[in-house]
Amino acid sequence: MDKTVSVSIVRRYQHPLYKKVVRKTKKILAHDEQNSCNVGDVVQVVETRPLSRQKRWRVQAIVNAIQPAND
Repeated sequence: MDKTVSVSIVRRYQHPLYKKVVRKTKKILAHDEQNSCNVGDVVQVVETRPLSRQKRWRVQAIVNAIQPAND
């Protein structure tokens, strides 16, 4: 989809019984108006009105940009 990025949100927490640190990953679709995000970028997203069936988030800023590799 055009102007759409897939964002992976990682959450770490300690299991209440076994005390092991567990990682949970959630993938969301976010709207990128300028198409400026690349694979591996760290972005900040904000919740917004529903833009499509699955998009409820918008990219607010690119926190850490990854330089694309030149082949």
